[in-house]
Amino acid sequence: MNKIILLITLLLFSTVGLAKEEVKELPPLDPKYMGHHNLVLFNKGSAIYASHLVSYAEPNNVQILYKLNVQDIALIQLVRDADLVTIKPEVFNLQRMMRGEKFEIKADIYLGHFKRGGMLTYKDMTITFHKKLYHRVMENLEQSNTRQKYDVVQLPRKERILVHKIQFPPSYAQIIYLADDVSCITNFTSSKAVPTPQEVYYKLTYCGAMKPMYYETEDFK
Repeated sequence: MNKIILLITLLLFSTVGLAKEEVKELPPLDPKYMGHHNLVLFNKGSAIYASHLVSYAEPNNVQILYKLNVQDIALIQLVRDADLVTIKPEVFNLQRMMRGEKFEIKADIYLGHFKRGGMLTYKDMTITFHKKLYHRVMENLEQSNTRQKYDVVQLPRKERILVHKIQFPPSYAQIIYLADDVSCITNFTSSKAVPTPQEVYYKLTYCGAMKPMYYETEDFK
């Protein structure tokens, strides 16, 4: 009996030791990523997503897509019903998103683009970042051309999100939701470097049902 108790004790201690070894501390956050990092919100049903309002200048030259954990019905309805919702968060380190951390920040919510006459709708609302879906540092960009490339983000139930890989200007940012699990070409040649959304949807016809989530050209001229 004593040998059995000793064996169980040793197993417990070894399990705890292994668990401690598996916990790896992340290196300190790089202070260069500290600042105001604004985002655009969009939805698919009650699921709310946030995309970093990327620019060509460091440290904001990072395309990031996150799923949020939103319990506030008013925010869900606002994002669902509006053409565009943007947010101005408090100062935070963008590397937290790049690492895929779960965290909360306070943010002002705007109906429309906050830099282009958007209306402040909610102030200091708590935003919960739940899961990173995609991130890409915009380095060694391709010269502006008519060959458009989209990265594919897999969602549950075999749904997908397409994220356009921004090029040197002129270029554009675009995010599209795909509902059907069908094989289709997501890289194609367009008529010009910055195609209209309608041309893109036509090129993606064989991808099945889709929902436009975001399209922006002004910041990439």
